[in-house]
Amino acid sequence: MKEEKKDSKKIKRKLLDKYRLVILNENTFEERLSFKLTRLNVFVLASISIIILISATYALIAFTSLREYIPGYSSTALKKKAIELNYKTDSLQQVISMNERYYTSIKKVLQGDVSAIDFNKDSIIEAARLEDSEIDLNPNALDSLLREKVDKEDKYSLFESATSKTNFVLFPPVNGSISEPYNLKEKHYAVDIVVAKGAPIKSTADGIVIFAEWTPSTGHVIIIEHSYGLISVYKHNGALTKTQGDLVKAGEVIATAGDSGELSTGPHLHFELWNDGYPINPTNFIDFK
Repeated sequence: MKEEKKDSKKIKRKLLDKYRLVILNENTFEERLSFKLTRLNVFVLASISIIILISATYALIAFTSLREYIPGYSSTALKKKAIELNYKTDSLQQVISMNERYYTSIKKVLQGDVSAIDFNKDSIIEAARLEDSEIDLNPNALDSLLREKVDKEDKYSLFESATSKTNFVLFPPVNGSISEPYNLKEKHYAVDIVVAKGAPIKSTADGIVIFAEWTPSTGHVIIIEHSYGLISVYKHNGALTKTQGDLVKAGEVIATAGDSGELSTGPHLHFELWNDGYPINPTNFIDFK
C-alpha cells in the first residue's frame, strides 16, 4: 500500500511540477519570452488543440464545397443530376430495345420469315352473322337527312353530270397572249399565257382539286380532275386559294398569277390539259384571247 501511495504521489508530482519554458536570443542569450508550464497543462492544451483542429476540419468538409473533392463525398446537385441521367439512360435503353424489336419484326416480314396462323374461318363467319343480326338497320332521322343530302350530291355530281360530252365546255383560266404554244415535238405539253402578276386564275371546268402544293421547279401548282377523264394543270402561280380535296366550279378562282418556280421567266400561267393520261392542245378547246 505504501508503495502504491508513493507511486501515485510520484505521478502527481510529475504532472504538477512546474517547468519554465524560456526563449533566448542565441547571440546575446537575452531572455525574450518565458512560460511557466506543467505537464498537465501541456497535455490539456494539446488535447484541446487537437479537438479544435478536428472540429474545424469536419466543419470545413461538411459545410463547404471542398467535400466534393474528397473521394466518397458528393453534393446534392450532383446526386440529383446523376439520378436524372440514370432515368434518362433507362428510358433510352427501353426505346432502343423497342426499336430493335420493331426492326427485327420488319426484317422478318421483308424476308418472308412469317409463320402462318391457323384460325377457324367458320367461327369468324358465324360471329359476324351474330353481330349483323343484332344491328338495327332501320334508318333514323339523322340517317334520313344524310341520305337525302347524298342523293342531292349525286344528282348534281361533277363526274356524273346530266350533260353530255357534246355540251361539255371548257372555261378559259385566264385571258392573254400566248408566249409559248403547245409543242408535242419539244415535249412542251402546255401553253404559256402572259398575264399580270396577281391576276385571278380560274378553273376551266367543274372538278375536284387532286394536288395543290409548292414545287421548286414550277412553284405553286394546282391540278384539278374533271369529268370524262380530263385533268387540268396550272403552274407558276403566285398563290393558291384552294387546297387538295376542294370541289370547284367552272370559272371559280383557284389561284393568283405569279412568277414562282425556278423554270419561270416572268409572270405567266403554264396551263396543261390531259385526257385519259395523254396531253392535248388546250388551244383546240379554249380561246385565251
